[in-house]
Amino acid sequence: MDSIDFKILECLKVNSRMNATAIGERINLSTSAVLERIKKLEASNVIVKYTTVIDSEKIGKGITVFLSVSLEHPKFDENFRAQVMENEEIVECHYVTGDYDYMLKCTTASSKTLEQLLNFVKSINGVSHTKTLVVMRTTKNEFTY
Repeated sequence: MDSIDFKILECLKVNSRMNATAIGERINLSTSAVLERIKKLEASNVIVKYTTVIDSEKIGKGITVFLSVSLEHPKFDENFRAQVMENEEIVECHYVTGDYDYMLKCTTASSKTLEQLLNFVKSINGVSHTKTLVVMRTTKNEFTY
């Protein structure tokens, strides 16, 4: 990876649909050179996938929470992760250090659906403790590399 690759990534981070010609014009590189570099970034899994960023509030999921979860024992880890993968309201799951084992980012529609989500997580076999933080405002939400 060199500075040109990082410039290409920055362009794609802003708009993953930006075409190679537009990227080339922005970073002063030929279209074919941009395409070649993008293919290499994809082949080496630097670029894992292209996706769409959706505003949760505009699709009726105006409540965002961070949910810290402790497991009783590591033997419950695989089942916990499988259950998390099945729940569409859990949008991120991170294995973390500190007082908890996992940090979940969740989006949901209302206090009622939040209660259902919390009950779901707490009922997963092996979950011993949770801590919920409700997001009041997001100042920065940026996808980085």
